[in-house]
Amino acid sequence: MTYDEAFWDAQAAAFDDEPDHGLRDARIRDAWAALLLPLMPGPGSSVADLGCGTGSLSVLLAAAGHRVSGLDFSARMVGAARAKAAAAGVTADFTTGDAAEPPYEDASFDVVLVRHVLWTLPDPAAAVREWTRLLRPDGVLVLVEGHWSTGSGLPSDRTRDLVLAVREEAVLTRLDDPALWGGEIADERYLVVSAR
Repeated sequence: MTYDEAFWDAQAAAFDDEPDHGLRDARIRDAWAALLLPLMPGPGSSVADLGCGTGSLSVLLAAAGHRVSGLDFSARMVGAARAKAAAAGVTADFTTGDAAEPPYEDASFDVVLVRHVLWTLPDPAAAVREWTRLLRPDGVLVLVEGHWSTGSGLPSDRTRDLVLAVREEAVLTRLDDPALWGGEIADERYLVVSAR
């Protein structure tokens, strides 16, 4: 996978065509809400959505009352995210920047959420260290990743080990429910959550 702003800018127009990216289908959106909302540590949690893409998860969390800061490498993705939030009537702060080196202060978020980004980065271990830096002492790291049928991605044990190198906990959950993806999947998709 490429770590290139121009590549992701080119993907922005059609990015939401994937059912789990756009969350246009209410059943898929509800499945993601059922997965993520219980992981939030409390009402009005501050959430960094790193590599937010077109902002679907940011908007979902903002609609539930959380304070969301979305960050993406692609200016076009960020533009789409801002438009999506405005159309939904929710407030979220979207910024263009590098998810591997987020421009936020230490201990500034209750939750760091990263979906399908870790595997694209040149140094995943350094990125996980950076993401944990952003968490408050009782903060939660939420990673949604996969090991795709194309051979790209990260196996779940690798992602779990990256988290355990810097955190005490890394709870792994398989995400094989078709409701999350808009159909059956044939590869490994998973969630790793670390609350300490």
